[in-house]
Amino acid sequence: MDKRQVFILDARDVALSVLMDVECHSTFSNQAIGTALKKNQFSDKGERAFLTRLCEGTIEYRIRLDYVINQFSKTKIKKCKPLIACLLRMGCYQILFMDSVPDSAACNECVKLAKKHGFAGLAGFVNGVLRAIARGKDNITYPSIDEEPVLARSILYSTPDWLVEKLLLDYGDKTDAILAASFVERMTSIRLNPACMQMDEESVDSFLGKLEDKGIRVKKGCYDSDAYLIAGYDFVHKIPGYRQGYFTVQDESSMAAVRAAGICPGDFVMDVCAAPGGKTTAASYYAGESGRVLSMDIAEEKLELISENVTRLRQENVSIRCHDASVFEEQYERAADVVIADVLCSGLGILGRKNDIKYRVTKQQIEDLIQIQKQILSVVCRYVKPGGTLLYSTCTINPDENDKQISHFLESHPEFTLKEQRQFLQGVDTCDGFYYAVLKRQDGLLWI
Repeated sequence: MDKRQVFILDARDVALSVLMDVECHSTFSNQAIGTALKKNQFSDKGERAFLTRLCEGTIEYRIRLDYVINQFSKTKIKKCKPLIACLLRMGCYQILFMDSVPDSAACNECVKLAKKHGFAGLAGFVNGVLRAIARGKDNITYPSIDEEPVLARSILYSTPDWLVEKLLLDYGDKTDAILAASFVERMTSIRLNPACMQMDEESVDSFLGKLEDKGIRVKKGCYDSDAYLIAGYDFVHKIPGYRQGYFTVQDESSMAAVRAAGICPGDFVMDVCAAPGGKTTAASYYAGESGRVLSMDIAEEKLELISENVTRLRQENVSIRCHDASVFEEQYERAADVVIADVLCSGLGILGRKNDIKYRVTKQQIEDLIQIQKQILSVVCRYVKPGGTLLYSTCTINPDENDKQISHFLESHPEFTLKEQRQFLQGVDTCDGFYYAVLKRQDGLLWI
């Protein structure tokens, strides 16, 4: 076995540990993959890419993989032991979607891993199922979209049937584009920080040129003047200009929301659900040296992320504290020029970046989230001064959490009027699925 074969086998073993972490401990996939990469420190960029693709692909295609495995296995996947189920999915993904991996290698290495992890008695079963899939992969049959529109899309896009049904109801013929977007690799969206560049006498053109000199692909964004899209890098923190604060990672949809809030120099801004700090740092830039941003989040462990971003971007007008946005703070009543409420939501707009959300979210969880959102809105709207602005946003495409939520709010809060709202859809727009509403508090009206 040559050195590369050893690396690939090790990567598969690490991938199996990631899949087991997600399967047995409900760890979020991005956290499990990140932990595995840090722990194993693969020196070869190709090996890191192999591990990441194998893990992400196996997770995001799980429903489709299970459908295929069940066609070739007498024992259905739900009845398999967790490690065997993970091995079958991992092997099936390589056979169906990784052309660079020979089918024989996908089968053989999964068999070796079964034996290595104490399942020698089931190695033959793993081998038989995967080799049957390899032989029959060109003749696999799937339900017809015309005859079974929900089931067919559920399998094709590996999305729970209840969610497919809801998207069809809400978005009709846009549903396929929305679901397909989860499987399309996208460039990373960054927001430039002109303030730091000016301090260091660095021009935008010079900075972008340094990125391209490092082999990083750069493209202008579509929805914000400070937005650029990049690809072809290894680690974000190693990109030229990152440590100097010349840019931060933020989706264009989120940038567009903060810009729409109309923050002016000298404004006092409250960001009430702030982690990891993208909107806080954008608000800080718009508010300027004479302005002030209070950045809060209920998760104390996430405050460090905000602090790191604020420090790196050299923003001295931001204060950070731990606070539950659903609890009213009397000292800030009618104090803020702008309140940003990027509330906890179902995350259905970022399925492509967090590919296991679709397996975790339930109808009941969404109903619970809607009530939390209502509570937060009813509290934080009291911080807006007369003539001020409330920015409500989510990273979901669920109307019940978005425009319907805002309609309900306006019915019970006539002192606010809707100035602007926008719904971005992944696969339709070239960014994450995202919603924002800009609400103005009218002068002279009492709180209801």
